[in-house]
Amino acid sequence: MKKYKDWSFKGKFALWFWSIFVAGCLFLVFLFWSISKGWVGYLPPLEELQNPKNRFASEIFTSDMQSLGRYYRKENRVGVQYKDLSPYLIDALISTEDVRFYDHTGVDTKSIFRAVFLLGRSGGGSTLTQQLAKQLWSPRANNSFERALQKPIEWVIATKLERLYSKDEILLMYLNQFDFLYNAVGIKSATQVYFSTTPTDLKIEEAATLIGMCKNPALFNPIRHPKRTTDRRNTVLNQMCKYEYITEAECDSLKDLPLEVHYRSVDHKQGSAPYFREYLRQVLTAKEPVESNYSEWNKQQYEFDKIQWENNPLYGFCNKNKKPNGSRYDLYQDGLKIYTTIDSRMQKYAEEAVAEHMQEMQKKFFKEKSKKSYAPFSRDLKPDEIQAIMKRSMKQSERYRLMKKAGMSEQQITEVFDTPVEMRVFSYDGMIDTVMSPMDSIRWQKYFLRCGFMSMDPHSGHVKAYIGGPNFANFQYDMATLGRRQVGSTVKPYLYTLAMDEGMWPCDKTVNDSITLFDANGNAWTPRDDHASNRGDTVTLQWGLEKSSNWISAYLMSLFTPEQLVRLMRSFGIKGQLDPVVSLCLGPCEVSVEEMVDAYTTFPNKGIRVEPLYVTRIEDNNGNVLGTFSPKTHEVLSEQTAYKMIHMLCSVCDHGTGVRLRFRYGIKSPMGGKTGTTQNNSDGWFVGFTPSLVSGAWVGGEDRAIHFDSMADGQGASMALPIFALYMQKIYADEELGYDVAEQFDVPDWFDPYAGCK
Repeated sequence: MKKYKDWSFKGKFALWFWSIFVAGCLFLVFLFWSISKGWVGYLPPLEELQNPKNRFASEIFTSDMQSLGRYYRKENRVGVQYKDLSPYLIDALISTEDVRFYDHTGVDTKSIFRAVFLLGRSGGGSTLTQQLAKQLWSPRANNSFERALQKPIEWVIATKLERLYSKDEILLMYLNQFDFLYNAVGIKSATQVYFSTTPTDLKIEEAATLIGMCKNPALFNPIRHPKRTTDRRNTVLNQMCKYEYITEAECDSLKDLPLEVHYRSVDHKQGSAPYFREYLRQVLTAKEPVESNYSEWNKQQYEFDKIQWENNPLYGFCNKNKKPNGSRYDLYQDGLKIYTTIDSRMQKYAEEAVAEHMQEMQKKFFKEKSKKSYAPFSRDLKPDEIQAIMKRSMKQSERYRLMKKAGMSEQQITEVFDTPVEMRVFSYDGMIDTVMSPMDSIRWQKYFLRCGFMSMDPHSGHVKAYIGGPNFANFQYDMATLGRRQVGSTVKPYLYTLAMDEGMWPCDKTVNDSITLFDANGNAWTPRDDHASNRGDTVTLQWGLEKSSNWISAYLMSLFTPEQLVRLMRSFGIKGQLDPVVSLCLGPCEVSVEEMVDAYTTFPNKGIRVEPLYVTRIEDNNGNVLGTFSPKTHEVLSEQTAYKMIHMLCSVCDHGTGVRLRFRYGIKSPMGGKTGTTQNNSDGWFVGFTPSLVSGAWVGGEDRAIHFDSMADGQGASMALPIFALYMQKIYADEELGYDVAEQFDVPDWFDPYAGCK
């Protein structure tokens, strides 16, 4: 009887056990079937699985194929092709994260059972495919039920991924998706940020370090935890040795190597050509201008933008062009490849020239303004004028805007701006920790001189170097294209061009004497001149341009109407306000560096002006060409007039206001150019050209009231010309660039600049 009862108990237990087991299996089958049908949990649709939404940063390339930077919102992810991955990366990843990767179909049952029965002590059960599924589609769980469903959902997605993609494609997606921290999303960004190299050129120990981070990038980070990261790297190397990807000898020698990191932070304010990258970003993402969005004082900008939108295919590119699905391109996540005309070496030389000269000029400026109560402003300003400028600057600041938005009164805001606080301020020797009031910090910022520089090929229009200021992190206003300042005597070549085009010659003579002109209202205008010692001398027009004589310019202006000069300047590409007044011949008009450099391409290019070209082509993330760009040209003057102007502008550099290019900087190459200095030394200019390069520089204060008091330091030959000179020295010293000191202007043998006077 007892035996019967025992068997009855065992039978009931077996029945219940197998019933529960079968029910559990059926439940799991039903659960996975329900997940695959999308009835339970979240399963991305098939089309999304076939086309994962990889958000890639757009990358900018120089003409010599160097990466110039990227555009992204949150993730600095740039896609890379499988062929560009180092084999060490693949070997390290598989041996460490999923040794049976090539054998399973997305879910490794052996690893799962091992993880379950050994309570995770022998590693996790997630395959690389499951980890990829989690990266791409696993949403944040809001409750315990959703958390319980996460793993089954990942398994289902993983098996679907295995059916849709090859093993190599899955590995590539995984490495392109992983976030290595410090704005290094994806393996390409990670190799650049941590080792300043590419995925192709990774060494074994570097590959092992990055793959070791895949376990936990915060825990095994080479910047914050080098010792822990080294141990993790060595674990990866041991795994590679265990599965025979490397030998024991290699493993031992690699483990003995110190952890070497060449960290390069990613910040749009750092790196090469930050002003250019920001300018290009604004151009590519520009929207069609709507007049009502522009304030009354900014209507001229509306006209500029409207012309750009209608005539420049690069302007608003992302909003003018659509993807195959009909949506517009997103510069920050569509992975565009933007190929620019910037030459990385020439950009580097330009930045070095600007840094070298601006620091020297700043020392002189500080010395001149030392202990002056009016500093950094002009000695001609009255205290109430300085106060008005400072008040205006305060109201233009972000701090003021936020306090005003918060409802603070003017008195309260003024008190805050006058109260000293701890802060960091800019200096060329590094940021300074100090205590000063916000108002004093505004004044301190104004001490620093600003600059703009651009260099371009006069034949192709390719912009080779672009600088909008001395330091982008602290002075972000772009003085290459956005800023417009009075051009002074750099306008005179346009007036002389008008004379030459009307049949005059460089050797034509006139008397160097004061002259009075009258405007349309009958008002007299008599310019001053620095060459009074030559008063009464008979001089040539060539001498007048060499010495930048205001009297000779006024004489030429008397032969033409201001309207004629305005029309010619428009053909030279000057877009801003040009008042048709007789004083226009001395350059009171405000023009950008870009426009001046563009205009001067007319001279070495035989009378043909070439518009600046910044981008040659744009591709999508798959390498398909979305747009190609070519320069626009405009015939401005005859070849003979261009030859006359080349002769006179070269004379400026050989004997005139630009002669320090020769005696101080030792540049012997054929070269033309013109200096410019505006009233009170507020603006210093130099625009110069060789047969193959046109470059222009401007230097001045943030406000026109900030300038050198002395002419010696405040003239264009002192403020701007040295940037051009230092830049050209570096260009000629680099033989790989191909700029020859002996290159001559393409002027035919038959041309004689003195033919009109014989």
